[in-house]
Amino acid sequence: MKLSRPVRRASLVVHVVASAAWLGLTSGLLALGVTAATSASPAAVEAAVRCMKLFADWLLLPLALLTLASGLVLALGTPWGLARHRWVYTKFWLTLGTTVATFFALRPGVNSAVAAVAAGGPLPDAGDVLFGPVVSLSAYVFMTLLSVLKPWGLTRRGRRLRDHRAGERRTRTGEPAGRRPSAASPPGRS
Repeated sequence: MKLSRPVRRASLVVHVVASAAWLGLTSGLLALGVTAATSASPAAVEAAVRCMKLFADWLLLPLALLTLASGLVLALGTPWGLARHRWVYTKFWLTLGTTVATFFALRPGVNSAVAAVAAGGPLPDAGDVLFGPVVSLSAYVFMTLLSVLKPWGLTRRGRRLRDHRAGERRTRTGEPAGRRPSAASPPGRS
């Protein structure tokens, strides 16, 4: 499947905006988590964890799923492919992992912190409100670096596809299959 130029551009805009929003939201969650973990005021702790719950329940998962879906559309609909380049493959698995961790680790940790604080008790474990945002933010910054730098080259599958296409091109042009023109010889001469 190949996306048309307008669809590819729209998908890219959606992916970049959702990814940036996810990163920003996680930065906000970290600030609220630090506030909850370090504040001496029970009212400030309760307000911070309640805000974290609101963000985690209403914004975090939809942004994670939108980032994952738009990234898949771009990977499958562009020449980058999902398993052709190591950086795309790595980003996909990190996005999937952080989305799953958001649902099964971060949200339950925040919910237990809210329940404890709302019952009048202290914050049970600062890790419940700090660990998830720290890990997520680190992963998102790393994924942003991957998107900008595009390191590591092709995967084994990507090399196979590249070599297969090169063989097809040589067959169409009548060039011997085992031979590539060198940079020193002009095209058409051996």
